Amino acid sequence: MFEQLKEDINTVFEREPVAKSTAEVLFCYLSLRAIRMHRFTHRLWIRNHKLFARWLSQISRLFTGIEIHPGALIGNRFFIDHGAGVVIGETAEIGDDVTIYQGVVLGGVLSEKKKRHPTVENEVVIGAGGIVLGPIIIGEGTKIGANSVVLSDVKPYMTVAGVPAREAGKHVIKDHHVDLDHAKIIDPIKRIINELNKRIKQLEEEIDNLKKGR
Repeated sequence: MFEQLKEDINTVFEREPVAKSTAEVLFCYLSLRAIRMHRFTHRLWIRNHKLFARWLSQISRLFTGIEIHPGALIGNRFFIDHGAGVVIGETAEIGDDVTIYQGVVLGGVLSEKKKRHPTVENEVVIGAGGIVLGPIIIGEGTKIGANSVVLSDVKPYMTVAGVPAREAGKHVIKDHHVDLDHAKIIDPIKRIINELNKRIKQLEEEIDNLKKGR
């Protein structure tokens, strides 16, 4: 338990340059409290103390603004930056070294009692306001742009953005270091429009040359 707490604290220092001391992290980072409470409520959940686990998770939501269902599976070194408005559903699965920002929703789209929420693999970064819906798989190392809506599987090490989210390019993670710079994502729609404009200009030049040839 204490080793995991130490790891959670170190994770905050690694991904939050504002953090100055262990005491500050323990007392001022509500996202850390939400994660710690989830680890406790999840143990209750799998031991079939479901009502008590749900009640405690709602108490945690009241004080932190972060709602994590006790049934969700969350890996090591999970980090929520700021955290207000984060919602993680019951059947969500989150791997190791995942970072999400405020307003992120890992939501369900089905009413049946089965896998309804996303699976987020290792080293994924989800920008502020990102919404990931349904029993889809977000591949390892993916970066999701702020305010994007993801409705289908994403390949590993892919950057996606937009509503609905579209591929904006592929990237490489070096030495398994979580890349938090998700703000410089190219708009895939803008890229397509620029390519079309370039092609139109080329065609216009070719037509002008043909006219001059006559």
